[in-house]
Amino acid sequence: MKLNAFLLERYFAKHEFSAPYILCASDCESMALEELLAMEAGARDQFYSLWLGYTESLGHPELRQAVTALYEKVAAEQVLVHAGAEEAIFNFMNVTLEPGDHLIVHAPCYQSLGDVARGIGAEVTEWRANPHNGWQLDLDNLKRSLTDRAKVVVVNLPHNPTGFLANTDFLQELSELSDRHGFIVFSDEVYRGLELNPADRLPAMADVNARAVSLGVMSKTYGLAGLRVGWIATRNEALFQQMATFKDYTTICTSAPSEFLATLALRHADAIAQRNLEIIRENLDGLDRFFDAHTDWFEWQRPKSGSIAFPLLRRGSVDAFCEDLVNKAGVLLLPGSLYGPDYNAFRVGFGRKNLPEALEKFEDYLKHN
Repeated sequence: MKLNAFLLERYFAKHEFSAPYILCASDCESMALEELLAMEAGARDQFYSLWLGYTESLGHPELRQAVTALYEKVAAEQVLVHAGAEEAIFNFMNVTLEPGDHLIVHAPCYQSLGDVARGIGAEVTEWRANPHNGWQLDLDNLKRSLTDRAKVVVVNLPHNPTGFLANTDFLQELSELSDRHGFIVFSDEVYRGLELNPADRLPAMADVNARAVSLGVMSKTYGLAGLRVGWIATRNEALFQQMATFKDYTTICTSAPSEFLATLALRHADAIAQRNLEIIRENLDGLDRFFDAHTDWFEWQRPKSGSIAFPLLRRGSVDAFCEDLVNKAGVLLLPGSLYGPDYNAFRVGFGRKNLPEALEKFEDYLKHN
């Protein structure tokens, strides 16, 4: 397998820990270990007495059970824990695809959702969202892209980087297409739970379709990226067993402390997500005011969900703009070119508490340019 350089990760490797103001973070506000342990009586003592041997390759039974609270039809034995979402994506692609197979991916997309398939030798078609219509996806475009070699269709809802959210009719029609044509829907749902209007929350694809796969992680909605815990949920028994077997060649098992802490956090998932939603709502109000004041520079579409959005840049090259901004003001944005050459946009993140300070520096930069 030959994989392309992961452009987004290389960009963050260069800037994430040196730029003073990270205004493109994809995750929500994190917390200290002490704060998480304080959420439950006795958790500190249990953590200190934790046995640091190997963990179960499928994930600790208590963690798998805690994950099921996020689903309607998924049982604990249908949850497979991974070291973050990235391992789950890598393993899924490797067990479902062979050279010559066809994958269709919701675009713009997190690079590995397409490039791991390319590395395997599969044909990849981008199912492009419309930037001038709220980043909507057109199911007719998907139908036109389907071939008899189509094995997987990837969707990302809520969407990274635009914050787009479809409706239940969309999911149902996608599920019916999957059954009719035989492809598997791989649904990246790492921002599920961060809907600005709770009524907009979609059912998990693993609940809608028995062959589909839902991807979850602790890093986005819950802000616990340092735990490196993700999972897939699926009622597709054959696929589950293939992924469990393949995982013996990647991490085998995850970290015992991380699994303990993830289980603890998921028992308080609603409270943690609500805390992060309060930060998001306040920050979005600030972004609305900022972009309303700079319509000559940007085209802003308020997202429906998640902690990131993808404003269009009206002036010049987004690469030059982002580079100048971080060099002169210390404010880091993620250029849309890292998602593809045609996106003269940038990712802005609003899940962290320090957004007002970063936005102030951004405002000062625009005044002098």
